[in-house]
Amino acid sequence: MESSMRSRRAFDNTRFALAGIATVTMLTMALSIGNQASAADPAHDPELIAHLAETLAETVVNRDRYDAQVWLFGAGDLLEFFIDDDALRLHILRTVYHESHQQLVDPALVLAVIEVESSFDPYAVSRSGAQGLMQVMPFWKRELGRSEDNLIKVDVNVRYGTAILAYYLQGSNGDLVRALSRYNGSEGRLEYPERVLKALRRRWQSTR
Repeated sequence: MESSMRSRRAFDNTRFALAGIATVTMLTMALSIGNQASAADPAHDPELIAHLAETLAETVVNRDRYDAQVWLFGAGDLLEFFIDDDALRLHILRTVYHESHQQLVDPALVLAVIEVESSFDPYAVSRSGAQGLMQVMPFWKRELGRSEDNLIKVDVNVRYGTAILAYYLQGSNGDLVRALSRYNGSEGRLEYPERVLKALRRRWQSTR
């Protein structure tokens, strides 16, 4: 009888332990799914939306002409690998220079992101609908009430993309890998950050 009661208690303890483990597992999965959904849907981040709205309302500040010309000269030679058109090349570089300085972002990093995202094709459109040089998703226009913005235009696209990148850099406390993966919507995976950092080291590092 006593042996039977001990067996019964052991069974009950095991059952309760398993139930506890199952509950914890379900909670963990729910939290994980919630985090992934949040990371995959940046449109639900009101601070990012506010940052974008403020950026798009600002006037681009003209930087020191000499510093800009020095940077443009060095970066222009490298960009010839992707773009033959002198006017387009200069337009992209001027836009990247001004927008990156406006957002306090390394322009070399912005160039590396553009290389990986679109290979400097302003007309690039991904399977998910991301558009332009920095592959900006059109839902941002809806969130900001700016349906007239053309994300294929170089200045518009780079302004959106650089502001989003700057927000993630600031929110990642210096963790460049995390910031880049958030920009790409692939947080927790390394493939995209590694590609950008490789492009940065291989081609754009000297433009800093």
